[in-house]
Amino acid sequence: MRITLGVVLALSPVAVFAEPSVQDMPGWMTGAWEKIDGAKWADEFWTPPRGGIMIGSSRSGSGNQLGFWEHMRIMRETDGQLAFWAIAADQKPVRFAAVKTAANEIVFENAQHDYPQRIRYWRDGKALMAEISLLDGSRAVKFGFDPMGGI
Repeated sequence: MRITLGVVLALSPVAVFAEPSVQDMPGWMTGAWEKIDGAKWADEFWTPPRGGIMIGSSRSGSGNQLGFWEHMRIMRETDGQLAFWAIAADQKPVRFAAVKTAANEIVFENAQHDYPQRIRYWRDGKALMAEISLLDGSRAVKFGFDPMGGI
């Protein structure tokens, strides 16, 4: 009986052709999130992962005045890695590569960007947390969002 290499590999209990670790999409970010502090407010929205992309948006302001807005996406690129793309207000899109993923945390970096250079999201119980900073962690600004509607 002649056995080909393909048959041996197909029957092998070990995945010989396993891909390098593929980062999971951060589905735990899905939802409508808000932070209210007196008249100041901020909200962020993330779609569930589908088709290799999550689409997000955020805005912040005070009272009825909008202070900032951006469109965002987290997407699986052709090499299989995740990237965070942000378009703040009317600026050009900026790419941040995923450098760390965990069950409830993801970190993106872009050393060539002026600020921020690092974007970190994580869950703390029901809250969605975010932090932006320079690569060395300086100039850090932290955001804590609760589920919109208090859910």
